[in-house]
Amino acid sequence: MNAQRLIHLTAGDVSVVLVSSDHALPVIAHWGPRIRATDDDLVAFWDAEHRPGLEGVSDVPYRPSLLPEHGAAWFGHPGFEAHRAGAAWAPRFVVRSVEIDGGEMTRAVVQTGPARVAFTAHDEWAAVELEIDLELSPEGLLRVRSSVRNGAASGEPLEIQGMTLALSIPTRASELLDFAGRWGHERLPQRHPVVRGAHVRDSRRGRTGLDATTILAAGVPGFSSDAGEVWLGHVGFSGNHHHALERGDATLAFRGGELLLPGEVRLAPGEAYETPWVYGSYGDGLDTASARFHAHLRRRSRSRLRPRPITLNVWEAVYFDQDPETIFELAQEAAALGVERFVLDDGWFRNRRDDRAGLGDWTPDLEVWPEGLAPLADAVRELGMEFGVWVEPEMVNEDSDLARAHPDWILRARPELPALFRFQQVLDLTNPEAYAHILDALDQLVRDTGAAYVKWDHNRDLIAAGHPASGGAAVHEQTLAVYRLFDELRERHPALEIESCASGGGRIDLGILERADRVHPSDNHDPFDRFQLLRWTGLLVPPEMLGSHVASPTSSVTGRTHDLHFRCAIAFLGHFGIEWDIRGLPDDERATLRHWIALFRRFRGTIATGRHVGGGETDPMAPSLRGVVAADHSEALYTIVAPPTAADTLTRVRLVGLHDERRYRISADLPASLGPPWQVPDWLREAAALGDETGARVMSGAMLRDVGLEFPTFHPDRAVVVHASAVS
Repeated sequence: MNAQRLIHLTAGDVSVVLVSSDHALPVIAHWGPRIRATDDDLVAFWDAEHRPGLEGVSDVPYRPSLLPEHGAAWFGHPGFEAHRAGAAWAPRFVVRSVEIDGGEMTRAVVQTGPARVAFTAHDEWAAVELEIDLELSPEGLLRVRSSVRNGAASGEPLEIQGMTLALSIPTRASELLDFAGRWGHERLPQRHPVVRGAHVRDSRRGRTGLDATTILAAGVPGFSSDAGEVWLGHVGFSGNHHHALERGDATLAFRGGELLLPGEVRLAPGEAYETPWVYGSYGDGLDTASARFHAHLRRRSRSRLRPRPITLNVWEAVYFDQDPETIFELAQEAAALGVERFVLDDGWFRNRRDDRAGLGDWTPDLEVWPEGLAPLADAVRELGMEFGVWVEPEMVNEDSDLARAHPDWILRARPELPALFRFQQVLDLTNPEAYAHILDALDQLVRDTGAAYVKWDHNRDLIAAGHPASGGAAVHEQTLAVYRLFDELRERHPALEIESCASGGGRIDLGILERADRVHPSDNHDPFDRFQLLRWTGLLVPPEMLGSHVASPTSSVTGRTHDLHFRCAIAFLGHFGIEWDIRGLPDDERATLRHWIALFRRFRGTIATGRHVGGGETDPMAPSLRGVVAADHSEALYTIVAPPTAADTLTRVRLVGLHDERRYRISADLPASLGPPWQVPDWLREAAALGDETGARVMSGAMLRDVGLEFPTFHPDRAVVVHASAVS
């Protein structure tokens, strides 16, 4: 047996086996279903896979480590790309020590529960020091990151061109699901076979990106929401990043890391660079794997600390046309409906009549708000609501007092400014003076208004984003500066909640979600599109962190018109809110909104703590389902949506996630019409109102899950919200 260290980590139904042989960088020997093995079993398992090569010294096949090395004969994408003046570009790292939860590993085989494992390694000749941290969390979420230090005492800097970590998965995962997108249509699923080579999804936009995949999902053929082994990969970073799935000779791995621009990381002697976390989640079905991400965020996010306040945002009600009378009237109408948070969107600051001017001048426009925003904020609180406000602190209009005073605070790779995008440029937050100016402006805004909530927007990609003085690429440092800005503002205002918005869903990743309390999934509020947006964004983000608003009857993005029931039913399983001019609503629509607000109040605890489930994603002509199942299986809520086109008038919908042996009473909230009377099955015809405990239809969880209930598909764009409440 070669000199080796074997570590078996377990959490719930997940096992990860790490091996470091002959002091080489660690390899994931197994990541998947929990295994029960003795120490001898693990040793025998690894020895059985040993391949000696020619006479044990040459042509030994290289099994890619967590950071695959070109110098060890890996010919896929190298994990470590660096050089020192053209040399030291093919290091061969030797592991010096291994620590488990801070204690040195002294035995050859260690089996433990959730833990953090730290490998330190070096290449003495190249003078490069390396550390790899790997964690398996209590919920079974795997994550890994690495840091590198220039160990030379003097001389040329070590230029880091890329560090791409690898999470190895079994080659039986031969089908891939990832996501494309654009503004208003984020996270469009695309499903295809895994092929040899690398399927690469890079983002060079300086933010996560509207077209970013967010997650790569690889699984056995036909994997679905509740069945089939599947592995999810995600890079938790908000700047340029690299996602890939790489298939080699008997190997398959998620690859991920920061995508570095030329010259962004040049380490002087003693300096270090740390990668972002690369995350992985395994499960039997997408829902199980997704739940590990949700549990991770729920342990960290402040959104868990109190019920999610029902929110009204004024954007689609007034756009830039703000005046105090209209805004006060909206606030009064919102309070009367039961809204708990009122958010003033873009248009409140100096010279802001459209999107061409004013960004960077974060003081109220005294022509519109002669006494500032404090009177509005006070009035909102007197009505029983929190006050929130929109900002876009990373950006600046060229037509602004700030840009005129400090043109040197604008990122650029050349002497001239980059091309305009949304009439904006990017403020250089790596400049200490610019950073301090924006931090103080945000701090003052929150203090002056007593704002409990900030909607933080980011409406342009970082084009040619260089340091103004040198032109050197600045995306890496800008991203870290934005993180610091979030952190310092929250430190000054511990109760402040922040939403991450970026032209809608352009910055959704675990880097920003470590700091934000919810996200704006898209600027598209069309309920038909929104259902899919919420479903797929929900693979990473739990429902209570997904801003989910009832908007205008006719979508400003798609031009389609939908009734109020459909819009409310789609928005229900999220962080519920309104983005619509609710002044002068007819009595029936006002009553409908009050009804849904009351329902959300009743069920928001379950929505914020339950397990997110889905269904119907493998058949575009079948109904789709989003649901939340209480942790104790006492109840569940499901939104079922008829497809735009269906081959059948009726189809069965399985209510997944329920406890097999419990029995559940079914109630529902129905649209005005589900089709001709002869097409509506009895369970819908007889369903009590949502949450009504007197409903007659009672079935077992196993029956509802395995067989399901018939659902009419005659009318497209119809939604039913179903409540299953345990009676035994």
